[in-house]
Amino acid sequence: MRKIKIIEHMSLDGVIQTTGEDDDGFPYGDWTAPYRTPAGRDAIAAAQGESFDLLLGRRTYDLWSGYWPKAPSSPIADGLNGATKYVATHRPESLEWGPFEGLGPDILEGIRRLKSQDGADLILWGSSTLTSTLLEYGLADEVLLVVYPVLLGTGKRFFAEGTPARSFELVSTKAMPSGIIFSTYKIVGPLKTG
Repeated sequence: MRKIKIIEHMSLDGVIQTTGEDDDGFPYGDWTAPYRTPAGRDAIAAAQGESFDLLLGRRTYDLWSGYWPKAPSSPIADGLNGATKYVATHRPESLEWGPFEGLGPDILEGIRRLKSQDGADLILWGSSTLTSTLLEYGLADEVLLVVYPVLLGTGKRFFAEGTPARSFELVSTKAMPSGIIFSTYKIVGPLKTG
């Protein structure tokens, strides 16, 4: 059985957006760039692991397919380019950056099918809509939050309004010299209250 790991870069206030999407006027461009270091790059590569496949929403797939196939060879680029990309899309015939496979018309069933198979773990990058779905239906196993020491105040958030309440258990945390914090959580289940 495969595990699903969500990896997300975000600001202290939960913003994951790094560029304007659909001309929405997001003012901050690539706000993560000043914090990128070789140590951070190595930590991301280690978190991905040597063998993994990707679970992507269509918007993230389209953004990445314009960049990663042309990126210089590196552990991160080579891993992303070599991974099978399982994409939530209604237009699988328009996918080009491979290897790839559409999740099918029933995204939940497609994810459950993938998760039940033997194979490399699945990593979800981006796609706040798909993240909320994975959490709602108990399909994600782990979340790695890469938190930057900035407040943005506006932009697309990691956890969308209406994401079900959940409990997490801290597995590990690591501070980088640039101020970025890597925190890995195991998903425990629905929120328990006093």
